Amino acid sequence: MEFRKPGPVYSALVGLTARRRLPVPLRGAAYRAFARAVGADLEEAELDLRAYSSLGDLFARRLRPGVRPVCEEYGAIISPCDGVLAARGTAVDGALVQAKGRNYQLEDLVVDDGLASALRGGDYATIYLSPKDYHRVHTPVDGTIIRYDYIPGALWPVNPKVASRRDRLLVRNERVVITLKAGRLGMVAIVMVAASGVGNIALNHAPESVIWRAAGEPRRIEVGIEVQKGDELGAFRLGSTVVMAFQPGAVRLDGEVGQVMRFGERMGTARGAAERAGTS
Repeated sequence: MEFRKPGPVYSALVGLTARRRLPVPLRGAAYRAFARAVGADLEEAELDLRAYSSLGDLFARRLRPGVRPVCEEYGAIISPCDGVLAARGTAVDGALVQAKGRNYQLEDLVVDDGLASALRGGDYATIYLSPKDYHRVHTPVDGTIIRYDYIPGALWPVNPKVASRRDRLLVRNERVVITLKAGRLGMVAIVMVAASGVGNIALNHAPESVIWRAAGEPRRIEVGIEVQKGDELGAFRLGSTVVMAFQPGAVRLDGEVGQVMRFGERMGTARGAAERAGTS
C-alpha cells in the first residue's frame, strides 16, 4: 500500500519561504529571530548574516574555519553532520531500526541489491538534523565516491515524533545514496534523506542535483572522485536525516540514541585499528 505524498502545498510553501530573498537590511534581525526560536548558533556561520540572501541559504551555511575540527585519531570514524543520533545498531538480516518497533530494509533504502548485500550485518547509524543544526554533510572516512543514486519519493517530515508512528518513512522519502569505496573498510553508504520542504539536496560533485527532482525519475551518476575524511559531500535545506551503513566487521560505531552529534567528532572506530596502531 502506497501512502500519498504529504502536504504538497505545505512542502511548496516551506520551500518557497526558504528560497525567498530578503532585503539586506532585514536579514540580520530576521535570521537572529529565527535562531532564537529554534536554538541555532549563528556565531559559527562562515559569513556575515547579511550575506545570506534567503533562509535556505542560511540553512546551507558553511562554518567558520576551525569550528568543527575533524578527529584525526587513527581509525576514527567521524560524525558526518550535526544532529541527534536517532538510531544505531547492526543491520541483522538487512534490517535497520527507524524508531522503536519500526524497522525497514537496506534493500529498500539503497535500492541496489549488490550494495545492500555487501552491507547486511554491518554497523549503521541514523542522524536527524533539526532546523537548528548545521546542514552540510561530510564523509566520515577516506575513500572514493563511486556513484550517486537519486531516488524520488515523498517529502514526509522526518522528526523523531513522525518517525515513531509512520512505517518505513525513510525508504518512502526522496533521497540520494552516496556510495563510497573506503579501502580496507570496503563499501560505505551515506544516504541523505529529504523531508518536508527539503527537495533540493545539493551535492558537491553534481551541481545538477538540485534539479533532479524536476524530472521525477531515478538517476544514477558515476563519480570516481577521491575524498578525505571530513570533506564536504553536500547540503540540505531545513531539517532532514543522514543514514550511514558499513560492511560487516568493518567498524564499531558508538553513541547512545538521543545523543547530540557534531560533525568531525569521533563516533566510531575501524575494527582492529588499535591493534594495527600498536604494531605500526
